[in-house]
Parts: sequence; C-alpha cells; structure tokens
Amino acid sequence: MEATPQNTTDFILLGLIVHPALPGLIFVVVFFIFVVAVTANVAMVLLIRADSRLHTPMYFLLSQLSVIDTIYICVTVPKMLQDLLSEGRTISFLGCAFQIFFYLTLIGAEFFLLGFMAYDRYVAVCSPLRYPVLMSRRVCVGMVLGSWLGGSLDGFLLTPITMSFPYCASREINHFFCEIPAVLRLSCVDTSLYKMLMYACCVLMLLVPISIIAVSYTRILVTVHHLTSADGRRKAWTTCSSHVLVVSIFYGAAFYTNVLPYSYHTPEKDKVVSAFYTMLTPMLNPLIYSLRNRDVTTALRRVLGRWASPRVRARDMPRKSWWLTAAGLMEGPVIRSPQSVCSW
Repeated sequence: MEATPQNTTDFILLGLIVHPALPGLIFVVVFFIFVVAVTANVAMVLLIRADSRLHTPMYFLLSQLSVIDTIYICVTVPKMLQDLLSEGRTISFLGCAFQIFFYLTLIGAEFFLLGFMAYDRYVAVCSPLRYPVLMSRRVCVGMVLGSWLGGSLDGFLLTPITMSFPYCASREINHFFCEIPAVLRLSCVDTSLYKMLMYACCVLMLLVPISIIAVSYTRILVTVHHLTSADGRRKAWTTCSSHVLVVSIFYGAAFYTNVLPYSYHTPEKDKVVSAFYTMLTPMLNPLIYSLRNRDVTTALRRVLGRWASPRVRARDMPRKSWWLTAAGLMEGPVIRSPQSVCSW
C-alpha cells in the first residue's frame, strides 16, 4: 500500500524501482556509489589544491568539474537513500522545486564547462606559445563563472514555470527525484507547448558547448595529423583521451534526455538514463581523469609521501607560472616544442 502525502502539496517519489524485491541490496549499491563518487571528487579537489604542480588551467577546470559532480550527486542520491529505508517517500513542493533548480543549474554548468575544457585542450595542442595569454587566470575564472551563469539561467527560467502548473493527478512521481518530464506527467492541464519550448531551450543550450567541442577537436585532429613525431602524437592523444571519454559518456546520456523527442521516452528508460548520469557519471569522471593521468597519480604519491615522511618535502614551483606549467611550455628557462605540449 502506497503512502499518501501528509500535505496536499507534497509529492510521492516512487523510486528507481517501484516495488524493489531487495531494497536493502539496492541501498548498499547506491550508498557505495555515492560514497565512492563523493570521496573521489573531494579527493581530486584537495589534491589539485595541495600540489602546486597541478595549479594549472587544465586542473583548475577539472577541480570545478569535481565540485559540480559532488553537489550534483548530493542533490538527488541522499533523498533516494532515505526513501529506500522509509515507507513514506514524500517530498515537499518546495523540496521538489529545489531539486529541479539545482539539477538544471548543475547539468547546464557541466555542459558549458566540458566545452571550455575542450577549448583548453585545443589551445594547449594547437597554440602552445599563446597558451599563457589565451588561458590566463582571468580567462579561466571567467569560464567557470560563465558555466555557472549559463546553467543557472536555465534553472531560473524553467523551475518557476514547471512548478506553476496545477498538479491534480495522483501526485505520485514515477522517478527517484523530481525530474521535469516525470513531474509534468502529473499536470492536469496541457503542457505540450511548454514541452516544445523546453525542448528548444535544451537543444540550444547543448549546441553551444557541442559546437565548441566539435571545432576544438577538429583542429586538434588536424594538428596531430601534421605532427611528424610519433611520440608527440601519442602524448596528444593521451592528453585528450580522458576528456573525450568523459564527454562521450555525459553527452550521450544528455542527448537522450534533452534531444530525443518525448515520444521515444518511457518512465523506465528515463529512470535508467537519469541514474546513469546522476550517479555513475559523477563517480566515473574523477576515476577516469586520475587513473588515466600520470600527473594526478604522481601528485597523489607525492602528497602521500609528504604525509608519511614530513622531513621529505618536494620543491614547489612558483605559483605565478601556473599557466605556463599547464601547456608544458616552461621547464626552467627552456621553451618546449609543440610536440611536447601534452606530456602530462
């Protein structure tokens, strides 16, 4: 027997699985994913801050990606875990609005940030000598602020409209969090026009970062193709492969959610895809960047070595040359060639 809302404005979240046979097992799996995701992302942020060799544009943007992923998974999963242990799966009207707003803001911010990270790779590979100017500290901070601003505009625009519709159906949301398509199914008025406008808005929002990524990697491919050094090509691919993998995973799920017409959606498919990019993607992103990145693993060993042996201290590089380090342009007074730009 389903619980009924204590207040007429409350909603009921039916969860990832409506009638799970083993709720305890699902709780353990989801809790494990949550702990790994939060731990990995927080560790990435702290590691980048602790090791001055990682004070570079690339890792600055990566730390912001970890911040977004940490907040992102904390918006939905704790409520899901609570619902798995309780009979009443209610969420207040205001709580549902907050979930929608933060979900839209964070996913939009990640859209733009991944596009800016592709631009960073393009500058590092194709214009290494101009990297200090094109990826200065001010530019990097502007990219991060622009990502948050772009995402928040989506949240401020769509959240009030979504919550302004009258909801007079069963008030049972067939989802594990308040995602807009699942909430709109409960509306007792026609929302087809709003769905069309929201669809156009999401497509336009996706076009901007996808265009940046497509142009950046097209130029990177052309540059790498003209490299005569096999070692230079290998280093370029190693540098960019982690970002390409993260982009493929995240935008693949985002394409299904935001671009495919609603006729292709079902509640079951939507919940599976949502679980993928709200839980698995935040867990995989830091693991992909750490396991496939020599600089991160080296910095981790260096930081752990400092804690284990306080007497041994690595000599930190000056903070003022953080942008030069990122492009691999400076090693003492020697300027490296473009072939060795991506030697992280």
